Amino acid sequence: MLLSTAEENYLKAIFKISEKRKGTVSTKEISEIVETSAASVTDMLKRLAEKNLIRYEKYKGVNLTSLGLESATQLVRKHRIWEVFLLEKLNFGWEEVHDLAEQLEHIQSEELVDRLEEHLGFPKFDPHGDPIPDRRGVITVRNQLPLSNLGLNEWGVIVGVRNTDTEFLLFLEDIGLVLGKELSVMKKFDFDNTLMIKTRNGNKQTLSSKVAKNISVQLNAKK
Repeated sequence: MLLSTAEENYLKAIFKISEKRKGTVSTKEISEIVETSAASVTDMLKRLAEKNLIRYEKYKGVNLTSLGLESATQLVRKHRIWEVFLLEKLNFGWEEVHDLAEQLEHIQSEELVDRLEEHLGFPKFDPHGDPIPDRRGVITVRNQLPLSNLGLNEWGVIVGVRNTDTEFLLFLEDIGLVLGKELSVMKKFDFDNTLMIKTRNGNKQTLSSKVAKNISVQLNAKK
């Protein structure tokens, strides 16, 4: 099914919200991602429902149909593969690749994406730690948790970020907290949930609750 760029963007928005939590997706949540009015969102949802891409009931939210999920999954796959290519082969920063991939993801050639995936060595995750669906739509799942949930003196390795805003990614890069960095929580402050962390090289930093909640880590058995 040939979809417009706007229709693809809505499907991707619904997919990304559903990826973070189970349940129906609200019009408000979609509106915040696509940055348009609730009325415009409602009009688009009706169009997508007519094409059997979503199940939509007014005031009850949205779910992707099997056809909509297949379309959204392949779109997300293309986007995340392009992100890897831009970072690894063209040396763009992880704060730059999202906006560029937004443009490239609408290229229709499946063969191009398959060859690109093979050229990159079949990556499982994009530069922000999000899983890349394979050509069958299968997603690799790994155990990870927000840094804010890491226990005292537990070691974790940064595997992703929940916020891909340019300002946030540049901030993390400036303080050296990028993918693959190992760290441990030394102290949690009850007053505002600020964390004091240390990295393997002994550097210590304090992180706000907002920052810690947007960094995903995987437990590292190595102490």
